[in-house]
Amino acid sequence: MPAKSIAVASALALGTTLFGAVLPTHADETCQSPYMAKIVGQEDFVYVWTLGIEGLGDGQDKLVTIDVNPKSSNYGKVVETLSVGGRNEAHHSGFTDDRHYLWAGGLDTNKLFIFDVHSDPAKPKLHKVVTDFVEKSGGVVGPHTTYALPGRIMITGLSNNKDHGGRTALVEYTNEGEYVATHWMPTDQNLRGAEKTGKYADGYNYDVRVLPRRNIMLTSSFTGWSNYMMDFGKMLQDKEAMKRFGNTVVLWDLHSKKPKKVFDVPGAPLEIRCAWQPNHNWCVTTTALTSKIWLIYEDDQGEWQSKAVADIGDPSKVPLPVDISISSDDSRLWVNTFMDGKTRLFDMRDPHAPKQVYEKVIGRQVNMASSSWDSTRIYYTSSLLANWDKKGEDNEQYFKAYHWDGGKLVEKFAIDFNKERLGRAHQMRFGAYSLYGAVRPEDRDVSVASLESIRK
Repeated sequence: MPAKSIAVASALALGTTLFGAVLPTHADETCQSPYMAKIVGQEDFVYVWTLGIEGLGDGQDKLVTIDVNPKSSNYGKVVETLSVGGRNEAHHSGFTDDRHYLWAGGLDTNKLFIFDVHSDPAKPKLHKVVTDFVEKSGGVVGPHTTYALPGRIMITGLSNNKDHGGRTALVEYTNEGEYVATHWMPTDQNLRGAEKTGKYADGYNYDVRVLPRRNIMLTSSFTGWSNYMMDFGKMLQDKEAMKRFGNTVVLWDLHSKKPKKVFDVPGAPLEIRCAWQPNHNWCVTTTALTSKIWLIYEDDQGEWQSKAVADIGDPSKVPLPVDISISSDDSRLWVNTFMDGKTRLFDMRDPHAPKQVYEKVIGRQVNMASSSWDSTRIYYTSSLLANWDKKGEDNEQYFKAYHWDGGKLVEKFAIDFNKERLGRAHQMRFGAYSLYGAVRPEDRDVSVASLESIRK
């Protein structure tokens, strides 16, 4: 092909991309809602919801934007920080189903910060702050997971404003930030129509996930404000405090938002991840205090069951499993353990008998993990909770990017959040120009240059 024809073809390809065409490969966190828009191609940014530290930088909670596209001149760098004022115990965040807005919660102040990430993915803007969450919800405290449903955000509460214990609810909002409804967790005193299958109906809450094809929603359980805001060492020595952890997973009717079954899952089941493949009717969670993988699955009779299927490390040493990340083909599960700073990979091809096949120390402490859809990129952050993070030299705060080559993790770059005076790096979410029919500015410049060369 003549050089000029090649230039024309290249320019047309770039021009088509400029007007919103998409590439066929997918990359996105596999933990996201199935209702959400998906990133096409390489993610451009990772947004890190970060806890402020008094005396470090401006001391405020902030959304930190990191460029993770290897083709970018800013690859591996912080390109934007957006402070929100004060320290709110920044924790989890989640997109609306159209992926235009990122909702991020504060576990202490109960504020919900809504960021515009679509106008300019490289520079999120603070769009709205919801300050009446407790009042509107009827006393729910500690907005945790913000999860996309069609036109809605479902928020898991961790506590309540009466005793700051673990009894709490799900709270539903519109994408625009208007309160819709509160769905209280079933308890022994009020099962709300649910079947209690074991010993517990504690009313605790933590994470939420859905399997729309089976019309189910699952919630897990953690602990209330009085525990998660307490110093970790002090809490471990407090026998009464250690009794105040959740031991349940609740199965809900997705459409009616009514609880159907309460399963015993002792030991504080945290993150839930559901299988993506259409013939895989199961989800998994891990228990922080007993270090086990639990399977929530539909049996041959169409009934949902729960059972422990694997140990994580040595449970007697309480490695404290925290975040998990499932592969898009459901064959692998990454499990992070906070106390030993390790990530472990489990073979999930038989979800009833997972097997650990790999492990690596990420840091002195590790919490969150986010994987690309094709499983080749995985990102890690360090912070658990402000009062639960390790002290002194062990209090590493970082963002780390790795490549999975099929046999081992290879570090690509790391950002020291202490050195950069940013704070405690917590949860991550991906951003990309391709979501909004746009391209990276550098690609836009290449396109213009190519068109100009054709004219010549």
